[in-house]
Amino acid sequence: MGVAISNWRLASAVSQLGQLGVVSGTGLTRVIASRLMDGDPGGHMRRALESFPFPESVQTILRRYYVPGGKAPDTPYKIPPAHTVLPSLFADRFTVVANYVEVFLAKHGHAGPVGINLLEKVQLPNLASLYGAMLAGVDYVLMGAGIPIQVAAVLDRLSHHEPVTYRLDVQGARPDDNFVIHFDPERLFPGIDNRMGELKRPRFVPIVSSTVLASALLKRSEGSVDGFVVEGPTAGGHNAPPRGPLHLSLSGEPVYGEKDVVASEKMRAFGVPFWLAGGYGHPERLRAALAEGATGVQVGTPFAFCNESGMDPGLKRRVLREACARGTSILTATTVSPTGFPFKVVRVAGTLSDDRVYAARERICDLRFLRTLFKKDDGSIGYRCPAEPVEDFVRSGGDIADTEGRVCLCNALNATAGYPQQREDGYVEPPMVTAGDDIATVPDLVRNNGDGYSAADVIRHILGGAVPPGEPAPMPH
Repeated sequence: MGVAISNWRLASAVSQLGQLGVVSGTGLTRVIASRLMDGDPGGHMRRALESFPFPESVQTILRRYYVPGGKAPDTPYKIPPAHTVLPSLFADRFTVVANYVEVFLAKHGHAGPVGINLLEKVQLPNLASLYGAMLAGVDYVLMGAGIPIQVAAVLDRLSHHEPVTYRLDVQGARPDDNFVIHFDPERLFPGIDNRMGELKRPRFVPIVSSTVLASALLKRSEGSVDGFVVEGPTAGGHNAPPRGPLHLSLSGEPVYGEKDVVASEKMRAFGVPFWLAGGYGHPERLRAALAEGATGVQVGTPFAFCNESGMDPGLKRRVLREACARGTSILTATTVSPTGFPFKVVRVAGTLSDDRVYAARERICDLRFLRTLFKKDDGSIGYRCPAEPVEDFVRSGGDIADTEGRVCLCNALNATAGYPQQREDGYVEPPMVTAGDDIATVPDLVRNNGDGYSAADVIRHILGGAVPPGEPAPMPH
């Protein structure tokens, strides 16, 4: 669900309706800073910040980012410090607090479960992100875009406020290299162990695309795995590449085959719960998943365009109008994402899916969430991104071919969530919309529920018209 699309409002609404609401943990420091600079409409950020057990850290964040009444439209958003292998105290503290705020708001006022989704590919902020979510009582941790074998043990140790390390993926590293990042709760918040006591250890549910990966995680995970989300290539956002040699269709999309179909009987044999994802936003697909032994389904795309989602309202309305009028075109692009994973792109005029908009954008890398770590000649770690200026990428040893067609998803997805960066020359960062094949269900949801639809409408649809256990409490605007 990208950056802030599955935000606290949406997760809260879904959770109150008896399902598992999940917040996106990607890039939350930029999101929280932007909300504060926009004046914190409704006061929700400050309400959550007031509950954080260390007010000194909160006051530092407010001094840096909070603008009463909101910043001027042509004022750029301040950019929080990027994580490095040796992050500053402020970077770690702000990451903890940002994830705490999002989970706190999603859980506030009800007893339903809430999860957080993080990317293994974005390793550097993940320890602080996990700890912040745990301080707020997160119930589930979901993680994909890699092989997160270290996460379960990290959750075990963080529940006791113990220091943790995380082995990093570094291009060019030798087998005997030991590149790690450290995180110590006591260093950030002295006395937090005595003040907070033992934290609840959330359930850990990796996102996998094959039984091979699920089996490897069960064998190699350094702690308990509590289930799997099995995601197919029709899901939105990042997809796993096809197994075996890469073949492209005439439109340039990766071709998936029988090897990419996950057999439910093999998943059942692992003896842990699993949820199926990718095109499961239909009642008949839910019934089929349950018949195959799945615990349930994970659904993203229909929720991404519902009233409670964090997508920019104007952009959301535009996509809904186009979907209802003439349908939408989705491309599984192999070159868009800096991660190298295939990425689903909805073709929308005025966004970075438009070749003219893409060509007009000057490359810049200032948010730096998707940078790749590489080993320099002197043995130290460097950072580069194939979506950064081409000359910078090549200068650091990158292959110029890897820059072709890459999109700065960090800036694009923040723009999609309504926080586009305003450059000093007046240029405004354009958005990019991602969705799965389930976007075909959106016109029916709109037609059945007026101009827009709610999270409750999506759940009713998936449950075949059954009424959820209760409407979510109304959120003040």
